[in-house]
Amino acid sequence: MNAGRPDLARATFGVLLIGGLTVASFWILRPFLAAFIWSVLVVVATWPLMRRAEALLRGRRSLAVVVMTLAMLLVIGVPLVAAVATLAGYADEAARWISTLATRHLPAAPAWVGALPLVGAWAAQAWNGFAGSGFGELAAHLQPYLRDIARWIVGEAGALGLLLAQGALIVVISALLYAGGEAWAAWMLALGRRLAGQRGEQAIVLAGQAIRGVALGVVVTAILQSALGGLGLLIAGVPFAGALTALMFVLCVAQVGPLPVLGASTAWLYLDGATGWAGFLLAWTVAVGLMDNVVRPLLIRRGADLPLLLIFAGVIGGLLSFGLVGIFVGPVVLAVSYTLLDAWVREAPPAVPDPPDPGAG
Repeated sequence: MNAGRPDLARATFGVLLIGGLTVASFWILRPFLAAFIWSVLVVVATWPLMRRAEALLRGRRSLAVVVMTLAMLLVIGVPLVAAVATLAGYADEAARWISTLATRHLPAAPAWVGALPLVGAWAAQAWNGFAGSGFGELAAHLQPYLRDIARWIVGEAGALGLLLAQGALIVVISALLYAGGEAWAAWMLALGRRLAGQRGEQAIVLAGQAIRGVALGVVVTAILQSALGGLGLLIAGVPFAGALTALMFVLCVAQVGPLPVLGASTAWLYLDGATGWAGFLLAWTVAVGLMDNVVRPLLIRRGADLPLLLIFAGVIGGLLSFGLVGIFVGPVVLAVSYTLLDAWVREAPPAVPDPPDPGAG
């Protein structure tokens, strides 16, 4: 009598067991989750380079993996070592400049500040008021806050070791993914087919294209902006140009942009009395700072054919929601969601047969 009735207890315990295993697995892998996500992003974005290296090495996958791993170490380590060496080389000069900061005075506001619409008069008055008092009074007011900042830096010093450990873990996981990339790709495509058939497989392919497009747009734009910004600093004669260029590259990758570095350098030139070079660097800053609004969306769209508004929302929204990794996760999520929704909207509804005519026959 109960042969056709489902076993409710068995189904309930089965769901609970699967849910428990899923939660336990996530909890165990949680310390490695961030490194794994970064590794997947790196491997997917650089997989064409991996295949090219393998072809140049006559199909030797192990040698290609070694080359890509060494390249990752160079990309991570060389800029860091160069920045530290540059800062160390300018340490004495920086200390002398900081020691004379209290005696420096800001020159009077240039005419163009007062000519600014709406805020020109207020900005010129505030500028001239600060120019009269100099940096001595400002340093006295900032002294308590500087102590708090120093304590925070000391407290966060341990994060540097964690960051290096995460970087090493990313390199190791990336090497493993490079070694078995085709198998992982086939598994992901099979998962997509299992979940949503051909549409799920297309979503997996689109996710890879979106990752490559975002990586192309973000990295190439960061290289262009930091290189042009560093060239402007070098032409204007700003010290620490090498270290500031490295810092601009990091800020550009983090979607902050080069404006903090270039703006501070422009202010330093005004403080130093080089108003002509400061005006040049200000114009250079505006040009370099605005180029990412054009270059980055075009490069991302070249890698993944998606609407520019969707790309912009994915990059900025992902950054605000998930941090730096959200730069890649945001566009991927929006790209997959948009593609699935667009395919569903464009799908023709099933034809409905006409009702039979009662008067026929």
